[in-house]
Amino acid sequence: MRLNKLFASMLLVGASFSGNGWAESFQPFEVTDIQVEGLQRVALGAALLSLPVKVGDTVDQLKLQQAIKSLYASSNFENVQVSRDGGVLIVSVRERPTISAVTFEGNKDIKDEQLQESLDGSGVKVGEALDRTMLSGIEKGLQDFYYGVGKYGAKVEAQVINLPRNRVELKFKFTEGLAAEIRQINIVGNERFSDADLIGMLELKDYVAWWDLFGERRYQKQKLQADLETIKTHYHNNGYIRFKVTSTQVAMTPDRKGLYITINVDEGDQYKVKEVNLTGELMGREELLKGILPIKAGEQYNGADVTFTEEMYSKYLGRFGYAYPEVKTFPEIDDETKEVTLNVNVKPGKRVYVRSINFTGNTVTKDEVMRRELRQMEGAWLNSALVEQSKARLNRLGYFETVDTETVQVPGTDDLVDVAFKVKEQPSGSFNAGVGYGTESGLSLQFGVQQSNFLGTGNQAGINLNTNKYSKNVNLSYTDPYFTKDGVSLGGSIYWNEFDANEANLERYKNSSYGIALNSGFPINEYNRINGGIGYRHNTISEISSYEQAIRFYNIYRDSDDPNSDLSFDNFELSLGWYRSTLNRGTFPTDGSSQRLSGKITVPGSDLQYFKTDFDTSFYWPLTRSHKFVLLTRARLGYGNGYGGFNENDQILPFWENYYSGGSSSLRGFKSNSVGPRAFYLYRGSEPCSPNPDGEGCSLPGDPNQVYISSGRSIGGNAIATASMELIVPTPFLDEAYSNSVRTSFFIDAGNVWDTEFDYDSYRFLPADEFSKLADYSDPSRIRASWGLSLQWLSPMGPMVFSLAWPVKEYDDDETEIFSFNIGKTF
Repeated sequence: MRLNKLFASMLLVGASFSGNGWAESFQPFEVTDIQVEGLQRVALGAALLSLPVKVGDTVDQLKLQQAIKSLYASSNFENVQVSRDGGVLIVSVRERPTISAVTFEGNKDIKDEQLQESLDGSGVKVGEALDRTMLSGIEKGLQDFYYGVGKYGAKVEAQVINLPRNRVELKFKFTEGLAAEIRQINIVGNERFSDADLIGMLELKDYVAWWDLFGERRYQKQKLQADLETIKTHYHNNGYIRFKVTSTQVAMTPDRKGLYITINVDEGDQYKVKEVNLTGELMGREELLKGILPIKAGEQYNGADVTFTEEMYSKYLGRFGYAYPEVKTFPEIDDETKEVTLNVNVKPGKRVYVRSINFTGNTVTKDEVMRRELRQMEGAWLNSALVEQSKARLNRLGYFETVDTETVQVPGTDDLVDVAFKVKEQPSGSFNAGVGYGTESGLSLQFGVQQSNFLGTGNQAGINLNTNKYSKNVNLSYTDPYFTKDGVSLGGSIYWNEFDANEANLERYKNSSYGIALNSGFPINEYNRINGGIGYRHNTISEISSYEQAIRFYNIYRDSDDPNSDLSFDNFELSLGWYRSTLNRGTFPTDGSSQRLSGKITVPGSDLQYFKTDFDTSFYWPLTRSHKFVLLTRARLGYGNGYGGFNENDQILPFWENYYSGGSSSLRGFKSNSVGPRAFYLYRGSEPCSPNPDGEGCSLPGDPNQVYISSGRSIGGNAIATASMELIVPTPFLDEAYSNSVRTSFFIDAGNVWDTEFDYDSYRFLPADEFSKLADYSDPSRIRASWGLSLQWLSPMGPMVFSLAWPVKEYDDDETEIFSFNIGKTF
């Protein structure tokens, strides 16, 4: 007959048998068999392995206690009971239920993914057994998290919903409540710096201005710890090496909606540097290392200078293959003299060589395309400067959104490493076929393929057919940037274009052109390159309006036998350019500069003889270490003119080669191509007229006082000067993951276009009020300016630019526009 002697969880918690009468009656016995009841998910073998009792063992009270504890420790059971039937040991168990689902309800401040990640660390996830004893601890941990972000009214409740087949759904219900706001921050003990100075450095705020839409007074424990470090760093950087935060109190208001933070500090005294000693293994370069030391005796102690010195020496050693140097500074503080002796200890470690260089993340770009940009070589010692230079060159390709490097030590060695480049590719071209619209181009239709990384080879190829309201063009191009292994490029293009100036916000004319061009580039050094090219171009000019500037050009080249015919020109062009770039990225750079000087000239004997020169420069100045705030300055200068003569006339720059300004790519806030000289017409009465060759008046008879001017649209000029300053800022409401594809900036644009060859004297016969209308045609001082906001997006269709701009300096008849958008280049 079974003896129902139960030894359950009382034994596990150390309960005594003396109070229930079983201790006196229990007698040890020999186990002849073991039976386990209640198993469902757990295998019998697994249960027996957790049981420290075997057939043939003699068990007593202590042995049964150990058996029960061992079964509970296996984490498979939530209830264990033992009984005896003669020599048979009977173990009755109830398995822990299996978690079938984990759900969350009411959580807003914490995402489901974050909660699940936290639970995974505690072993609470679907498919695992549920340990009910852990739930209260999990509830408390989640509540503590809410307390850490200032939500002291938050509550967390774990609910277990039983399901068939010993399964459960685990539901966490959150009542977050309102976050407690910081009512006041007090700093006690500061004398050298005011409360306003110190509180202004903190990320936590007890006051937010009405216009600060993103500011908040919400308390977060992690931010407080960071703010304490900020205060400490500020004091150390100003010589207070003994500064310390003695205590911090966070007091809550009775309604649990407000907090008072008190920070107690001990400033100490200000110290100066007595001397700086270099110790350790200096590799015979002690004088050089001392020469570049930024800290001098007698200067005020500065913790930032100490950190900079350690980093600088580490980078210096990294250039010579010492990948893991230790540079530490040990201060000796003299409290009597208020001086600090800095002992900088240098341990270069062992010189390290590169075994291999590996690439990951490049699904399109071939390894060889990336490898040819490297300056760190396999088999050479590791040079940190060359690794960074290689990273910068990969970034400047424009194929990658991010480029990261990692140095991995080869297992089992202390002098070999592998260098890993991890890239995230971005679209380096586009396949387009569709309909678009821009404030400058109007409705556009396009079809084409443009690739700056054609089939992952790094070659640039394109075929494009585009049409919009003012232009139709077809272009086929191909460039191999590494035609030779030394980086000499070779490329060419064939093109056809029709341009309607009237639809481009210019005075009316049409230009049909086609041509072919070859170009090549030669690297001078790491940052400089020379480009050259030769080409042939045919132009046909038709439907020219009879404005004065066009008539001047038309009179030089027209066919006297057919004065109303179209003008056609065949020109052979030579081009030469210099390009320099230290930009850290090919698209959306945040550091470095670029300069481009280019020129082209038609060779003597061409139908038209002219030249053009252009200079563009850009500087990116990061204002923060994270490069989230960047100052961009840009400028452009351009000049063109004719040379030689034709039919006893001086050659001039063709008007279709003029410079233009205004629009999203230059002077924002002004309509596209609208800035600068305008076309004008001379009339005597209702009849058009032109100046006499002697400049005395119009060629028609009559009263010269009746001559007047009628202005038309912009026609551009042969000289341009523009400049811009932009503050690049983080894009609001946008995840940081998109920072490399979206850019927001505030800008100021200024510039002008003018005509250096305009002959005022030819129009002195005009009445004074009419002559004054010509003031804008060759005056470089008539500068326009605007300010505004720009948003750029590297969309799947190409880079898109949106601008809001307001002119701050404009002249009569200027055409302005506040909003513009277009598909164009990025800055």
